Parts: sequence; structure tokens; C-alpha cells
Amino acid sequence: MTRGIRGATTVEHDNEDDILNETKKLIIEMIDKNNVQAENVSHAFISVTTDLTATFPAKSLRGLDGWAHVPVMCMQEIDVPNSLEKCIRIMMVVNTEEKQSEVNHVFQNEAVKLRPDLVQKE
Repeated sequence: MTRGIRGATTVEHDNEDDILNETKKLIIEMIDKNNVQAENVSHAFISVTTDLTATFPAKSLRGLDGWAHVPVMCMQEIDVPNSLEKCIRIMMVVNTEEKQSEVNHVFQNEAVKLRPDLVQKE
């Protein structure tokens, strides 16, 4: 079975360091909370809001051990008025035996506002 793992975060500034660092933190938490192995990932889509143009956030995956061959595509999010700014969203599709209700979606920084119903309390 394939399942989608959703993740989202925000950055304070449109610069390469912020985008790559925050994306990497998000991906690592998604991996850890869902026991993801790179070889079980079908693909990942990463979208950014129109105010983020400094770099491709997918570059942060390439530095992770085993992730060099995972297909990743970056794209621009729909520019909806009054939507969350400087936001990076990830949809990671993985092969797993977990039930849909057992998938741990991850929201960091201001992105916790996107789906407060899915934010897990520590």
C-alpha cells in the first residue's frame, strides 16, 4: 500500500540557508515519526509559496543518506489571497503497511495553522 505523508513548514526569509535548513528539519521529522526508509519512498512533491524563489528545497533531500535516487519535484503553490506566506509543503508517497490513521503528518513553525487537527502534541 502507498500512503501520503504530509509535511509543511515556514521560513522567515527567502534565502537559500533558511529554505534548505527548514526543509531538512521537516523531512527528518517526517522520516523519524513514520519510520521511513528511502528505498520505500515512491516520490515526493515539494511546493513553495510564490514568495520563495531563492533555491529548490529538494536540494536538502539530496544530502540525506540513501535519498539520492528518490524522485523529487518542486513546484509553486497556488497563490491564494491571504494564504500562509513563506510556506514549504511536502507530500511524500511511501510504501507502508501502516493504516491511513497511523500516518504521522508533520507541521512546523507557522504551518501548524494549516491543519491544527493533524498537529500532534508532544
